[in-house]
Amino acid sequence: MSQAKLGNKAPAFTLLNQDGQKIRLSDYAGEKNVVIYFYPKALTPGCTVQACGLRDYKSEYEALDTVVFGLSPDPVERLVKFREKHDLNFDLLSDEDHAIAEKYGVWGLKKFMGKEFMGILRTTFIVDKQGRIQHIIDKVKTKTHHDDVLALIKNELS
Repeated sequence: MSQAKLGNKAPAFTLLNQDGQKIRLSDYAGEKNVVIYFYPKALTPGCTVQACGLRDYKSEYEALDTVVFGLSPDPVERLVKFREKHDLNFDLLSDEDHAIAEKYGVWGLKKFMGKEFMGILRTTFIVDKQGRIQHIIDKVKTKTHHDDVLALIKNELS
């Protein structure tokens, strides 16, 4: 069952980033707002558009004491390729067993080209410096995601 609800503490995680380093959500408590965005698969068109938008707004997020993490079920090796190919400037985290996606309630049934399968439901969580979820974007538009996230941070966390 999902623990990720508005106003609740964001479920804790420790995951490997694209460099094989452990990233803990708890390391940012009291210091930074955190954008946690779940995406289905690195190096695919929609995920690339979404990631590049966030990349291009890094200075705006930093000015608002905000760090961005992209989570997917991709192995670390694929994350390295994604980051390098598109000059991404934030950490991509590997959730290969989708345990964190399940904690956040974003692992579910999807349909594509007439087939049903389990996968990541593209969703973004905006977490304040106290570690509480202040906003959930569950209808993500990849082309405007970076603008939507920035507006929410400005309006709700600054």
